[in-house]
Amino acid sequence: MSFSPYKKQALMLLCVLGAFSALYGQTYLIQDAADMLGARFSWDTLTGAGLLEKDGHTLSFQRGEQFVLLDYSKFAIVSAPEWKDGGLVVGQDFVDTAMELFSSGEAPQYYRIGAILIDPGHGGKDPGAWREYEIDGETRRVQEKDINLSVSLALRDRLKAAYPDKQILITRDDDTYLTLEQRVEIANSVELAAHEAILFISIHVNSSLDTRAKGFEVWYLSPGYRRNVLKSQEGIDIDLLPILNSMLEEEYTMESILIAKFILDGMEKSISDLSVSRGIKEEEWFVVRNANMPSVLVEVGFLSNKEEAMLLADDSYLHKLTEGIYNGLAAFIIHFERSGGFTGAV
Repeated sequence: MSFSPYKKQALMLLCVLGAFSALYGQTYLIQDAADMLGARFSWDTLTGAGLLEKDGHTLSFQRGEQFVLLDYSKFAIVSAPEWKDGGLVVGQDFVDTAMELFSSGEAPQYYRIGAILIDPGHGGKDPGAWREYEIDGETRRVQEKDINLSVSLALRDRLKAAYPDKQILITRDDDTYLTLEQRVEIANSVELAAHEAILFISIHVNSSLDTRAKGFEVWYLSPGYRRNVLKSQEGIDIDLLPILNSMLEEEYTMESILIAKFILDGMEKSISDLSVSRGIKEEEWFVVRNANMPSVLVEVGFLSNKEEAMLLADDSYLHKLTEGIYNGLAAFIIHFERSGGFTGAV
């Protein structure tokens, strides 16, 4: 087995750290270390990812990993943060790395939301879910593709009015058929400026064999599914790409979960008097697993439930529903941009 010169250096450093720990083995609870450094500490128990932040600088880490990201632009190797005796513990080298970073001068520019892509599911020859109901003596066909488009167009217009400085995009703005691959290609081809991020929101309507099923839910990509979100770049050792890709994927997962939570909260406040929250859920939908960005899929209700189908066919209800999704996105944007692009704990 052969290693690149950089990886050889990294492995040698890890060996040195292991031997040195016996002599230099001071450890700290992470909160104590943060207090000592005068830094803000954020922690996500679901993903095991954390952050120390001070004066605009950030050190992000993963429990059990020896690589830490510094200001989202470079990395260092430290003894891995570990969970011991009911607390997260870090070593002296971790603290020294953080101290050096926080005293290194002017902080870098952090991320903002530069674009939001809305994807109305189905369209054209693909109606999605549909039902026919007797309404006022007439048979009326209620189709998912129409509801998806109506909500998505209203959401686009609401976001455009609120965020003229951001790209507010939509995969289709009429009754057009797009393949799943075309939707993903649109998402992954959006051009962003430096330090900009993009969000992907797919809008759908549910259906079930159980006509009593009702309510809204938001889906995100299963944390166990791994994407290749980081491509080979100049200056990054090829052997380190899987590690850095994993850290970026964890960040996307965290952001997707938070987007789902914020949207669900927004919808609960807006329409819970008429519908019911079914919570946030995880699944490997094609569009969310292939879009290389934080992504969620919103199911706004059940067409198979006549009562809910009638609501979804009503413009005033769709307005309230859309406002709930918008409020959730707006709350996430505030959280993301205030944290400089690290979504950490709410």
